[in-house]
Amino acid sequence: MRNSSPAVFSLPVSPHHGPSTTVLPSQLQLHVHFALLPWAWTFCIDSKKAGECLLLLGSLTYASSKLADISSQSQLSLAICTEIHILVAISLLYIICTHSTIKREPSPPPPRPFFSSPISLSLSVPDTPRLSAAPAGRIDVREQKRTAGTDKSSFAFLWMSVPKNYRDSADDGVLTGLIFGPLIACALLYSSLQQISIPSPTLFPANWRIEAPAHLAKRNGSYTPIEALVLSRYNLINVSTLCGSILLFHICTSRWLEARYLKRRVLPEGERGSVPRRESLRMWYYVLFAVVVSLSSLTAKFVLQQLESGLWLHLSLFEVLLVALFYQFALYVCLRLAHRVFTLGELGIVCFGGTALLMEFVNINKARLWPLTTPFIKTYRLPTPLLIFQMALVAGSLFSGFLLSPILVLSRHIAQRPVRRLRLKPEDKLRQRRLLALGFYCGLFVIVVGVIGMWTRWCLGKRDPWLWVIFWLLEGRKKWSRPALLVYWALLGSLSVAGWSRQLARNRKFRPWGVNGENIIVPGAVPIHTPPPPPPPDPVTGSGATPLPSPPILASGGSLATDLLDAADKHVPTLKLNARRKFFHALTVVMFAPGVAFDPAFTHLCFSAAFALFTFAEYVRYFAIYPFGAVVHLFMNEFLDHRDNGTAILSHFYLLTGCAGSLWLETPSKLLQFTGILVLGVGDALASIVGKRVGSHRWSPTTPKTLEGSVAFALSIVASAWLLRLAGMVDPFSTQRYLVVVSIAAALEAFSDQNDNLTLPLYLWSVLVLANP
Repeated sequence: MRNSSPAVFSLPVSPHHGPSTTVLPSQLQLHVHFALLPWAWTFCIDSKKAGECLLLLGSLTYASSKLADISSQSQLSLAICTEIHILVAISLLYIICTHSTIKREPSPPPPRPFFSSPISLSLSVPDTPRLSAAPAGRIDVREQKRTAGTDKSSFAFLWMSVPKNYRDSADDGVLTGLIFGPLIACALLYSSLQQISIPSPTLFPANWRIEAPAHLAKRNGSYTPIEALVLSRYNLINVSTLCGSILLFHICTSRWLEARYLKRRVLPEGERGSVPRRESLRMWYYVLFAVVVSLSSLTAKFVLQQLESGLWLHLSLFEVLLVALFYQFALYVCLRLAHRVFTLGELGIVCFGGTALLMEFVNINKARLWPLTTPFIKTYRLPTPLLIFQMALVAGSLFSGFLLSPILVLSRHIAQRPVRRLRLKPEDKLRQRRLLALGFYCGLFVIVVGVIGMWTRWCLGKRDPWLWVIFWLLEGRKKWSRPALLVYWALLGSLSVAGWSRQLARNRKFRPWGVNGENIIVPGAVPIHTPPPPPPPDPVTGSGATPLPSPPILASGGSLATDLLDAADKHVPTLKLNARRKFFHALTVVMFAPGVAFDPAFTHLCFSAAFALFTFAEYVRYFAIYPFGAVVHLFMNEFLDHRDNGTAILSHFYLLTGCAGSLWLETPSKLLQFTGILVLGVGDALASIVGKRVGSHRWSPTTPKTLEGSVAFALSIVASAWLLRLAGMVDPFSTQRYLVVVSIAAALEAFSDQNDNLTLPLYLWSVLVLANP
């Protein structure tokens, strides 16, 4: 189980023990003296954060320029580019303000000529904490907190949130939350504008076997699917800038209020003076603030509409109110339920994705209910059955958890409480857990088959969804190809789970629990090396030596075989935590690459089904649903790292979403469909291996990422893309342009502290769409 407050842990030590050099300094500092005034302005930022800001803001500015070049409708293009430029400018201003200080100099500066330059630029590298007094690989947590603790004075927080609500990270990721939504929306719009500029556009590549997208036929003319897609993606950019504006307003008002309270009292660690300690007060303050922000957004939209400014042009008043309310609701719910799981940047990406999915759901229902008054189906992907099933599976799994929340909460409460505190007999507690599990499974069946199934049937034009899936299974290249792909995935998944179950059982048997720090996930703690504890005294001899194995009972063949297997297991090396996690990264290539190459439409649907399956498995694990909750929890606990110290475990969700995002976003390029698999299955895995084995040039003193790992990341992805091209799975592409874009993504991987399984595939896909290699 997880320990609470150990002072010493294990830290994986790189095999490379030589002195390492850094490419960048620790901090970038700009010092400005005002002429004839005793004031000085200092801008100081971590070089790693500065590199991330430069890449994200530069990418969004580049996206705006690409849209301005390709858009034939100048008025729409001008309005969209204005929105993006305003967001970039405000984001840059926020970064400057939060990393700047204006102080009065203690002594007047020496006299200088009036026309001399008042600006001096200096790069500083703080002294690295000296830890040589401790044994190699050992760091005291208390010493590290005193010398190398993360300065969170510039961190951003949502309204009525505190630091302990977020995942412990060296960076809050505020620009990730602000920029990623508009960047992805710009890439989608650019892709559809490229398609519409072709005389006979292809909506999907040739190997997508799915029926044509639905559209609303009108007597006086109707929009084609590609025209409706373009207008819908203009709407998506408006939604993304609105969400970014709301998030930035939360951050600025929370920061302003906190600055007033800091002057009045000293606060304990992990708390904020402007946030009350009572959860009920926090909730009501947040609800009131969310309503005020939503009404303010509605008022701003009304004023902009009257002024005919063109900003938020493709959003109606109802959509502004709906987006503002739901986005803030999603921010609060994710932050409260998934405690210490997200950084602010990851939270912004997830909630923007949920808001976009909600808007697609509302617009599909609107088109079905009022087809005569609705001009087109406003969805950000083509309205095919794939989109309908994705909403049924992904949104339906979350909706099921909401409806069954009373049963889930009660199941966790009973499982956690000891029998003596429940005032029940052990058999009564077990009986109650079984009844709650039966209620969960029966309720889930009713919701999936009844509510979600009926809605899917209605959206498919009264076609039974279960029969549709069965018949669609037989519409691949061959009638047996899709069932064979399912068998292939099931076989690989079963072998992986069975193999890891034996490996983990052997680890627990022949390695003391917690050795090397691989099974203990402690929130906020930094692991360090500890030697294995001495063996316990023998209960018979009383000595501390390791007792000899008992002689095998020759009369029993089973006992002899067991002893021989155990003796052999002791000589088989166990895999460390990083190797366990990277195994699943490599597995994504073996599992998903054939599906993306030969049947991407079917893989698209299966990714959605896998996401729903992961969601239900997390319900079972977290809420301790009998009888599988403990088994799933123990299996998942063996793969947790420092980013999984919250209530929910989302690493497998991020890995799946990173691989599936390139398909779910539906671009006509075959090369872009492999982006997630190449980034996570090839680039990220090799970057970790090369960086740990031979990396000696760190990017900066504040990051363990190395230049050698980044080079391996870029070259391995380009080499894999070339192998796909030689195999005829992708179209020809510009190697030079592709290498440049992948190198930029490699730099972001080195600079960013956000979960790279989520951010890197989305970023690389977006920039590749804009660069058009």
